[in-house]
Amino acid sequence: MLANMNIKDFLDKTASSDPVPGGGSVAALSAAVAGALTEMVAGLTIGKKKYVEVEEEMKEVQKAALEFRNKFVDDIDRDSDAFNEVMAAFKLPKETDEEKEKRKEAIQEGTKKASLVPLDVAKDAFKIMEIIEKVVVKGNQNAVTDGAVAAMMARTAVLSALYNVKINLGSIKDEAFVAKLTKEVQELESKVGEVEKNILSKVVL
Repeated sequence: MLANMNIKDFLDKTASSDPVPGGGSVAALSAAVAGALTEMVAGLTIGKKKYVEVEEEMKEVQKAALEFRNKFVDDIDRDSDAFNEVMAAFKLPKETDEEKEKRKEAIQEGTKKASLVPLDVAKDAFKIMEIIEKVVVKGNQNAVTDGAVAAMMARTAVLSALYNVKINLGSIKDEAFVAKLTKEVQELESKVGEVEKNILSKVVL
């Protein structure tokens, strides 16, 4: 599993000519880093007298960030697995008309899945920005820049994942499916930059 690799091995594999892990898995990793940093800032706030009024809120933030992080770690492999399914579909036999049709359907279904996984990553990376804002505004101000980095990593995860959605949509014949996901992609793309900008504007140094 990619998620169980140490950092150096993961980067070595990413740098290799093997197509996985690719941009989708890296997007999930970026989101996981955002979650980890959010947990850290919340953890550095909990137990501090200066922040006693927000302690319970930070405990909730820490719990939510952990749940996000665990999901994003799973998404690292989910994305690569989805890509591998598409590649496996392309290798299916295509001697007879029946085989060709089965292969075509498998490619289409695999490509849909390969679009939905990064879309999930993008949606969740966008959602986590709400709690990142909380640690930036209310969390331990000695770690406010860590919250800022979390926001930037989350934005990168959103946009990176959406690029993976878009490249897959170009190969999908189901027009209704493509239209639905295109709309969702455009909505996220139009919002995420402003959300990040709003969070970073609240970083006081």
